[in-house]
Amino acid sequence: MKTLRLNIWFSGLVLLVACVKEPPPVSVSELMENPRLLEATIVRCAQNRAETKYGAACVNARYVASRLEYREMQARRAALESQSTRKRLALRRTQEAAAEARRRVLEAKRLKEEAEYFGVYDDLTPAGTDAAVEVAEPNESVGSGPESTPEELNRREENPQ
Repeated sequence: MKTLRLNIWFSGLVLLVACVKEPPPVSVSELMENPRLLEATIVRCAQNRAETKYGAACVNARYVASRLEYREMQARRAALESQSTRKRLALRRTQEAAAEARRRVLEAKRLKEEAEYFGVYDDLTPAGTDAAVEVAEPNESVGSGPESTPEELNRREENPQ
């Protein structure tokens, strides 16, 4: 009798254990919020790849990993794009300043030639130009700032990156 009761209890216990539902797989949102859980899931899936390849938790973990990688790639791309934009604007400002300086030199040269032609020898330098600066040829490079040397400007004209 005791053995029969023990067998019934044991059978009931086995039946209850067999009927217990599996815990639901880890969701994508949980994995996105918890990087440690994501890493643990990926490690677990990598250990028994053949058994867990198509498991819901492993599929979710791979999906989250690819989404995070894509976000990082987009952030890197945005950073590089902003850096490129800053470089383009700096180059454009440098080129505009050089063009303005060349225009001023040509204007000063034209005024000087005009003054010589008409016989006027007064100091007729246009506003914004330095009177001590000699008139440069149109093909010569003119600095875009006080830090520009003739060698630097020649290098810039040869390699206009």
